[in-house]
Amino acid sequence: MPLKEKDLETEKKEEILVDEKQHGGKGGGLDVKHILDETNNDTDLTSAPLEREDKETRRLIRKVDLRLLPTLAAIYSFALIDRVNLPNARISGMEEDLGLDVGSRYSILTMIFFVPYVIFQFPANIIIRKLGPAIWLPSLVVLWGATSIGLGFVTDWKQALGCRVILGVLEAGYYPGCVFLLSCWYVRFEVQKRFSAFYLLALLASGFSNILAWGLSELKGRGGLNGWQWIFAIEGAITIALGIMGYIFIIDFPDKAATKRSIITRRPFLTEHEAAIILRRINRDRGDAVVDKLTPSKIFFHLKDWKIWEFAWLYFLNNVVAYSFGYFLPIILRNNMGYSVAMSQILSFPPYALASVWMFIAAWIADRYRKRGIIIIFNCVTAIVGVCMMAFLDNPDARYAGIFLGVSGTNANIPSLLSYMHNNIVGQMKRSVASALLIAGGAFAGIAAANIFRQQDAPEYM
Repeated sequence: MPLKEKDLETEKKEEILVDEKQHGGKGGGLDVKHILDETNNDTDLTSAPLEREDKETRRLIRKVDLRLLPTLAAIYSFALIDRVNLPNARISGMEEDLGLDVGSRYSILTMIFFVPYVIFQFPANIIIRKLGPAIWLPSLVVLWGATSIGLGFVTDWKQALGCRVILGVLEAGYYPGCVFLLSCWYVRFEVQKRFSAFYLLALLASGFSNILAWGLSELKGRGGLNGWQWIFAIEGAITIALGIMGYIFIIDFPDKAATKRSIITRRPFLTEHEAAIILRRINRDRGDAVVDKLTPSKIFFHLKDWKIWEFAWLYFLNNVVAYSFGYFLPIILRNNMGYSVAMSQILSFPPYALASVWMFIAAWIADRYRKRGIIIIFNCVTAIVGVCMMAFLDNPDARYAGIFLGVSGTNANIPSLLSYMHNNIVGQMKRSVASALLIAGGAFAGIAAANIFRQQDAPEYM
């Protein structure tokens, strides 16, 4: 349920501290403080909704959509692939080569990624504001792509463990950084469609990764490499290429979009006039168009708000199921439902295709009718029905149908929960802290999911 407008205005007055030196004023360039003061004088925060906007504003939003969403989504799709390609590698020879069927090695290898992923989220979301997303995010991508390639050449499971730790450190800054960046460009009642569009491509890629992995594993024997090694090498190389593309296309925060330039194109994304339109629009909606100061005392102050812990808890609960599907679905199809290796990887994709459509429809309804909670509850009930069908039905087709419901309900709730949080947070740095905490909750879910499907529970996994 979104905050009342009165609450937004009150929280704005209490928490937003504009740094004049950082955002213009007498120093030249885009005078952000003057723009926002003008907005506050001319437009009350309780004014009419923003749906009826002029043609120029709609053009600008489309410009932001086309520049920001495809790039971030394409990169995040391979972030997910690099993170969850272990089950495909495992059934393509990695288990035999590295002895992953011994004890809890596979669960440890899966889980260890999330330990640094949790630890480094808070500092990463502070660094992104200082370095800027146009430099910070692509740099992370190139480095973790190189790490993924290295994972394809390990000769011992402990070496693989080290690569997974490095991967966790590097990926820790990307997803929360994208969520934070997107939330700074859009008003509250259009953000879920953008989160969904961002996650939609990643979701499809996550499902398609099983088919891609099957194709790459067929290169077994080429160059003296096993099938699982080709999976890591090729997917890592694609990630590096996407990271280089990110240096060109990823843009900065709205208050820097008219002055800060890409390190390659050297051109600002917006004119000063266009940036002023975006900033006024954000400020009318929630009053936090520019960054507020962040100190250690303010971080602890924000962490005392019980609501941001609730958001993280909800995200944890949802992502336990999402990561369970991501890490174990091909293994369940292979070992529990009796499909071949190829069919296990191919049949993992259709549920994600349905989930992408489901997710966007849920986002459209939520943004159109300004309802978040009821959508989240509906998706939860759908996921519960799906996993119960998988667990308790005997017919393989009916159990496979349950996968569609489980994957769709769970993944549709990811952008729903992100939007639920961002609709109820005012202040860029408080949103930064809340984003990092929420996604850390998702990372703890990955740790839990890695240990739910234990080796001793195979193949039923009840």
